[in-house]
Amino acid sequence: MSFSGLPTVNAVLNGTAASLLVAGWFLIRAGKREAHRRVMTAAFACSILFLVSYLVYHAQVGSVRFQAQGTVRTVYLAILLTHTVLAAVVPFLAVVTIFFARKGRFESHRRLARVALPVWLYVSVTGVVIYLMLYRMRF
Repeated sequence: MSFSGLPTVNAVLNGTAASLLVAGWFLIRAGKREAHRRVMTAAFACSILFLVSYLVYHAQVGSVRFQAQGTVRTVYLAILLTHTVLAAVVPFLAVVTIFFARKGRFESHRRLARVALPVWLYVSVTGVVIYLMLYRMRF
């Protein structure tokens, strides 16, 4: 079985999650709670699918080394470091934020979402950037 297409799948899932997060933000700002709930649930599902796909890929392939040198390597490593550190907290932030909403604890949900959304969005967008730099840029 070939796993070579999974990085692209992962980037699409990250990009989709990012788009859904932005849509969810606009929906809640417009007062459309039910649409917000559905879109944020879809963003969470995309992120879960991403995580499963990512773990399967790296369990089979291992780590992939960034080949470029110089300034672009420094930029890549800075993005990768911040992405990795924040990616470790996103599942906890997302689960607790969703938990608060499902329990009707909307003030707690809103307060945590103000932190969770930008972190989750940053991780999703930088996931796509890392993919582009690692698999699509030619040096």
